Amino acid sequence: MSEQTVASALRPALLAQADPVRAAGQQRYMKSVMPYYGLTTPAVRAVVRDVVAAHPLPSRPDWLGAVRAVWDGATHREERYAATGVLQHRRYRAWARVADDELLALLRHLITTGAWWDLVDDLAAHAVGDLLLADPETMKPVLRGWAREPDLWVRRTAILSQLLVRQNTDTDLLTFAIEGSLDDPDFFARKAIGWALREYSKTDADWVRAYVETHSDVLSPLSRREALKWLNRR
Repeated sequence: MSEQTVASALRPALLAQADPVRAAGQQRYMKSVMPYYGLTTPAVRAVVRDVVAAHPLPSRPDWLGAVRAVWDGATHREERYAATGVLQHRRYRAWARVADDELLALLRHLITTGAWWDLVDDLAAHAVGDLLLADPETMKPVLRGWAREPDLWVRRTAILSQLLVRQNTDTDLLTFAIEGSLDDPDFFARKAIGWALREYSKTDADWVRAYVETHSDVLSPLSRREALKWLNRR
């Protein structure tokens, strides 16, 4: 099957560039149970580019299947980075902007099984964020649902989904997403809230100042500090 061909091609291509010394440091830094090969991000991207060019996927189901096969079969963390690389590759951009049940189920699977910032944040800002821009009518209700999920990483995705959209930010959606995690004491929830506000402060400083002031009694010190970081430099 074509999706298995992609999975089978990626692993030896990554292994061929393995650096055990670098890999050990990466694993320590990321606190990852899954080991690393020791590749840099540009090296992983180059492998993905070459494999996608050599093994183009003929259909959207093949593409979805390939991403899942690479992700679920990963023995090293770079294979999961490669899976997101296939997911977001420009060759499949049109498929990645159709917010149907199949893609949403896959994204949720990647988020809940990835469950760490290096994987989830990239998916939130790019894969989910692109879907939101492409199909806001479908995605806004989805993200409102995710913002109230028990799973921290699903909620973090909702908060960070507008991280890169700037003037296209829906502040009602951002507010709703943040509110779903205001009472969560977890560092990654509080950091996400502050990060989302900080990035939007580059577009609308007055809105963020007003939000922080209005919610000063419920924002954690971490979220408030992160939200105002850019503004305090002015």
